[in-house]
Amino acid sequence: MKIPFNRGNILIPKKNIDMHKWSVVACDQYTSEPDYWEEVNNIVGNNPSTLNLTLPEIYLEEKDVEERIKKINKNMEEMLNNNIFDEYKDSMFYIERTQNDGKVREGLIGIVDLEDYSYEMGSQTLIRATEKTVIERIPPRMKVRENALLELPHIMILIDDEKKDIIESIKNKVNNNDVVYDFDLMQKGGHIKGYNLNNNIIDEVIGKLEKLADKENFEKKYDVTNKGVLLFAMGDGNHSLATAKACYEKLKETMSEQEYLNHPARYALVELVNLHSEALEFEAIHRVLFDVDVKDLIDNLYKYYEINEDGNGQKFELITKDFDKTLYISNPKSNIVVGSIQMFLDEYLNNHNGKIDYIHGEDVTKELGSKENNIGIIFDPMAKEDLFKTVILDGALPRKTFSMGHSHDKRFYLEARKIK
Repeated sequence: MKIPFNRGNILIPKKNIDMHKWSVVACDQYTSEPDYWEEVNNIVGNNPSTLNLTLPEIYLEEKDVEERIKKINKNMEEMLNNNIFDEYKDSMFYIERTQNDGKVREGLIGIVDLEDYSYEMGSQTLIRATEKTVIERIPPRMKVRENALLELPHIMILIDDEKKDIIESIKNKVNNNDVVYDFDLMQKGGHIKGYNLNNNIIDEVIGKLEKLADKENFEKKYDVTNKGVLLFAMGDGNHSLATAKACYEKLKETMSEQEYLNHPARYALVELVNLHSEALEFEAIHRVLFDVDVKDLIDNLYKYYEINEDGNGQKFELITKDFDKTLYISNPKSNIVVGSIQMFLDEYLNNHNGKIDYIHGEDVTKELGSKENNIGIIFDPMAKEDLFKTVILDGALPRKTFSMGHSHDKRFYLEARKIK
């Protein structure tokens, strides 16, 4: 099977550029913390930086957002005209990201084929969203991308390679002559080192990914039949990849098939990471219901599912001002407990008063859940091993199922690629 991941033309700033100032964290981080972005601004100063080529989402609602987008496009043009990049043609990079906690996350930079990606629920494409895509989030992002000359990815895509044979084995095949960058990231971002891979290593990687995509192996591994092979599952940057897809589909309307299939916008630059990397930690996201009729909601939950306290089924913890209980669903409707509970809550809140919030800490969830007219629901972290199987069976996870690590460990903008 031909896989939708390959070599790309990757742009990296020339050696005289200060990479510490060049590279900034993904735009969808620190959206409630203007101080973080102000500090980034101070660090960058007047130096060339990805800060000037991307739109931090904290500014998405600002009045001058259109002006910011025009400025981004102008900055891209100026940087290309001023020849600040070296272009690595038909390349793949292997990267080692040392996180703030000292753990090393290994990755592979290349391009994915958007023809093999869909964010539609229930799609059977080789590349799929893991969580429900919020369609309303795509148009503002399209405004940034549709006239841009460059893309800068913060997209992280996962592979399910429990043998750690595809990405992790590369470290033994590269040396210091292959290094393209090696520097400290700002604001607790840790350290990053990138290597340009030779053709033999790239061919080997592609061969191993092809084996991972083999239908017979896939069906045996996940114990499924009549399901499309899921090779790549979205980790981070789902709405960015969805935006790239939406822009490409729009472009198709203006071109012949031959033109759009050969257009650089058909592809998106991404980082592949192994789901089984020890540096990749899944954290649970809990639920708090506010201003609800507590008794009525719980009565309805017991009608919707068979609930027991005997340890039979999917486990969750329910907190009110009167009690804190561990409960189980013996007839779940999703492969994971978060999915089962979210189905009930979506239906219930459609017809009853109350609102929901998604909380990262257990202590905060307990504190808020034990207040008058509130309910807290706590989940164990989802086992990473359940991710692919759940997406294969359920189509996608409910929104806010899990969080992948801390904000400062998210991808930083660094590499670029021409999309026009």
